[in-house]
Amino acid sequence: MFAIVGAAGKVGFATSTALREAGVPVKAILRDESKSARLREIGCEIAIANLQDPNALAVAIGNAENVQVILPPSPRVEDTAKEMREAIEALATALEKVRPRRLLAISDYGAHVTRDIGMPTMCRAFEKRLGQIQGHKLFLRSAEHMQNWARSIPTAMASGTLLSFLEPTDKLLPTISASDLGSIAADLLLQPASGDNLEIVHAEGPCRYSVDDVATAVGQLLGRTIKVEVVPRSQWKDAFEQVMSPSLADLLIKANDAQNEGGLVDVEPGCHEVRYGGTPLIDALRPLFFPRDTRSRVCNRNTVLSFGSDAICELL
Repeated sequence: MFAIVGAAGKVGFATSTALREAGVPVKAILRDESKSARLREIGCEIAIANLQDPNALAVAIGNAENVQVILPPSPRVEDTAKEMREAIEALATALEKVRPRRLLAISDYGAHVTRDIGMPTMCRAFEKRLGQIQGHKLFLRSAEHMQNWARSIPTAMASGTLLSFLEPTDKLLPTISASDLGSIAADLLLQPASGDNLEIVHAEGPCRYSVDDVATAVGQLLGRTIKVEVVPRSQWKDAFEQVMSPSLADLLIKANDAQNEGGLVDVEPGCHEVRYGGTPLIDALRPLFFPRDTRSRVCNRNTVLSFGSDAICELL
């Protein structure tokens, strides 16, 4: 049995789909029963549990020998960092009770950095706590998700301008499609487990892209030229706090500062195992323009899209 905590998210669903296509049983662990339909359709067993409830999580995981976990932040809680630390402890406590043979945790590029750089630092704490659990532990560090640009699409369509916190805009950055990350995770979970080892694997797309590349891809999909505008650092706080709590905004502002500094939100030096997805940027962005859900999203000019953390993809 393979248990996927957070199976309704983009990564979790991709992992669940790949595992089901491989013919193995999957238990999809969700917080919200209303999101279970498409997981049932692919043959997953469904379990409901709150990420802050270790006893419920332990029951939901049950006797699964392989478990995938992720740590998505909540955009509106008063203290996001506190809630994430509580979720880390609840997940770890549940896993210590059920003791799966193998644990795969979705983490972040930059989790190796020792100083506080926001969201990657939360993933560092995630790795540190889960590293205490017995069994084969695999930390899959993800580059930023291509789908994180979803929030910028309405602004780009309305104004012809792609807003970004990242500069210089021609700097190549690691990024990956969320579906590719889920497939890579599934492939790793299907490999034989190896005792009490700890492995770190990085995952990114087939090549690195700049903000300018994103604007070009958006322009191709819209059929017109899209220019890039960098949001001044002095405006970041207000822009973030329009769509999330000040606590989460602080985590993402620090992550973007680290990204702009360069060399931090990247593959850990000396860690040579990197898996590469095959989805190019334009193909990852295409569904954002032609979604199955056609409900409109209200977005003003200061609602910026790329938040600099793969975890945000799980909120979209």
